[in-house]
Amino acid sequence: MREVLNFIGGEYCKGHKGEWMNSVNPATEEVIAKVVNSTEKDAITAIKAAADAFPSWSQTSIEKRSKILERMAYLIEERLDELALIECQDNGKPLAVAKTVDIPRAALNLRFFSQAITQYSQEAQSMKGAINYTLQQPLGVVTCISPWNLPLYLFTWKIAPALAAGNCVVGKPSEVTPITASILGEIANEAGLPKGVLNILHGEGHRMGEALVVSHEIKAVSFTGSTQTGKTINQLAAPHFKKVSLEMGGKNATIIFDDCDENKAISTAARAAFSNQGQICLCGSRILVHESLYEKVKSELIEKANKLRVGDPTQEGTQQGAVVSEAHFNKILSCIEKAKTEGGKVLCGGERFGDKGFFVKPTLIEGLPQKCETNQQEIFGPVATLIPFKNEEEAIAMANDTNYGLSASIWTENTSRAHRVAEKLNTGIVWVNTWMLRDLRTPFGGAKESGVGREGGFHALKFFTEPKNVCIQY
Repeated sequence: MREVLNFIGGEYCKGHKGEWMNSVNPATEEVIAKVVNSTEKDAITAIKAAADAFPSWSQTSIEKRSKILERMAYLIEERLDELALIECQDNGKPLAVAKTVDIPRAALNLRFFSQAITQYSQEAQSMKGAINYTLQQPLGVVTCISPWNLPLYLFTWKIAPALAAGNCVVGKPSEVTPITASILGEIANEAGLPKGVLNILHGEGHRMGEALVVSHEIKAVSFTGSTQTGKTINQLAAPHFKKVSLEMGGKNATIIFDDCDENKAISTAARAAFSNQGQICLCGSRILVHESLYEKVKSELIEKANKLRVGDPTQEGTQQGAVVSEAHFNKILSCIEKAKTEGGKVLCGGERFGDKGFFVKPTLIEGLPQKCETNQQEIFGPVATLIPFKNEEEAIAMANDTNYGLSASIWTENTSRAHRVAEKLNTGIVWVNTWMLRDLRTPFGGAKESGVGREGGFHALKFFTEPKNVCIQY
């Protein structure tokens, strides 16, 4: 039985109250780890460790910071097989996905920002008799809160730019999938990261979350997770004038026009709906199809969904693993039942797979009205709805008709239409004839209730720094 401990001041330690919670393998329903359940006092201890480390770390040269982050990336890659298996067991995702996507991307996040900080140039403006230049200085201690769907991947996505910019971090990974983030403490020590620069707390967020936001030492909060939790963080941070970055939910549309590459559009729509068991904020859970293609798209999507191999995520060839927890499993099944009461017809899936583990069959539903709960609220599971549309204007209206605005994908061979529709979609990200093709330099984030601010590249480094103008007259 593994013990998942807090990592504070470069040392692993138990929580102040000595309380624990279980981490369960969602594919087997077996307890695989005891996780420390931290309190506000633990958060205060971690914040102090970070604050003590900040003066030295903020003055550490960019070159040295870069080398340490690069070393952390290398050590993650060196432990690829171990970390991928743990991610598979802790999260329920297929081992092949953890090995080819999650863990490599975690390393890439650190490597990317280790290089980005060396290219982060400062601005200068000249005027008659004077010159201005802008310093980008680290903020101090920052809180980074990451979700359970892409555990190490999204944890490093937050801490890497914060550390690169010279901040000290108190990180809070999800209590549902804490193990790989915990191991990052070992990697940080081996890479030579000074004690206290990175601190990692585990346990239920409500026990320590307020301290991680309102403490006077915390200068910024970067959060990825549910919209409701994001709202709470925003409310707590606002009176203290803290910088806040929120990446929250999505109810993303895949828009398939009648002039698309049909094979590519249908194949990618299936991938967008069901990747990572539908547990990606960018998943295309509303598939909008031009009425002339609707029946063809429907029949082929049903076929593709039914062919997805669901089962033991450690086995080669498994394409769909378990959803992350029993609570989430029950939520997804209740959402499917709700869709039925709203008039939806389940075309495939809609039920549990097997008799052990939290597996949900890939599910497609049609016949639902645009305004129903199923088409408005994020399910975050392997569930997608099919909706026909008559023309471009109707497709745009449907795509925009939610409180979310994270991403969308457009499928058309008409270049003018692609640009026209992309401009009119109220989302932070639009893909044209692709999905999940990411350049880490680009701004990542959403509109409306999908988020506040942008991550990625220099956008992230700007968030984790404070600009200071210096004006010199001569």
